[in-house]
Amino acid sequence: MDIKKVNSMDFGEFVDVFGNVIERCPLIAAAVWSQRPFSDLEDLKKHFFAFIDALPQSGQEGILRCHPDLAGSELRRGTLTAESQREQSGAGLTTLGADERLRLAELNAQYRARFGFPFVLAARFSDRAAVSRELARRLLCPSAQELRTALGEVKKIGSLRLADLLRADPAKL
Repeated sequence: MDIKKVNSMDFGEFVDVFGNVIERCPLIAAAVWSQRPFSDLEDLKKHFFAFIDALPQSGQEGILRCHPDLAGSELRRGTLTAESQREQSGAGLTTLGADERLRLAELNAQYRARFGFPFVLAARFSDRAAVSRELARRLLCPSAQELRTALGEVKKIGSLRLADLLRADPAKL
């Protein structure tokens, strides 16, 4: 799809197509729609990310809480969004052994208890071993730093999802 098509979408179509660019946050797509016309993919991304940046900390944490645990209960129940399912599968998180799954569940629980939101990582840039290592590393970060890091990961995920929708080269993001 090209940017001309994006700019011609009515509100409902835009929200249907872009509603999960930021995981389970169609309200962001709804707000971004009113910023049309977009000049290109970069401009569209800029509007999505400016919305996130303008939120108070509680709103930013809310966006993070919309994300599922990596290799968590939603994966086992089959209730992930299609995008999250593809991303977690690509990182090898759908084929974890019992010990790996237990270790990740323990780390996810520690992370949630410490920060109040799930661990967010652009899984497409990782593999199953890297996910556990990064989760353990980030558990040691100060809260303010981790909030910034997690929001950066949300933006990486959003960039990849927008590139998918507009069929852009992710290497150029």
